[in-house]
Amino acid sequence: MATIFTKIINGEIPCFKVAENDRFLAFLDIRPVAFGHTLVIPKAEVDYYFDMPDDDLAALNVFAKKVAHVLGQEVPCLRIGVMVAGLEVPHAHVHLIPIKAVSDLSFSNPRPEFSVEDMKALAEKLYTRLEKA
Repeated sequence: MATIFTKIINGEIPCFKVAENDRFLAFLDIRPVAFGHTLVIPKAEVDYYFDMPDDDLAALNVFAKKVAHVLGQEVPCLRIGVMVAGLEVPHAHVHLIPIKAVSDLSFSNPRPEFSVEDMKALAEKLYTRLEKA
């Protein structure tokens, strides 16, 4: 059965797309822990991050690095935190989260809400910058 991420990849579920190539997709998390919280996923449906083939794992991280650099320039933060939890959706993914403290990476923190307009504007800005990179 296809995961929610596969449905996003296939265009069955909309997303706030940040970056895409033939192997990977980055999009804003709809339940972010911080403004700009981005998910980076392989298009190949692999459940566990460390079960990905080595070349895919390496390439996913290089792709995520490009997204993180632009995200850090667009969203005020000290760093872009990186987390691989892998429990929420059975499809390998990396969380890129703008942070000011390590505690900002906690999924037990109250989840802020952002307007669709703000999410769309950020996604479009990131997508445009990453297309030019």
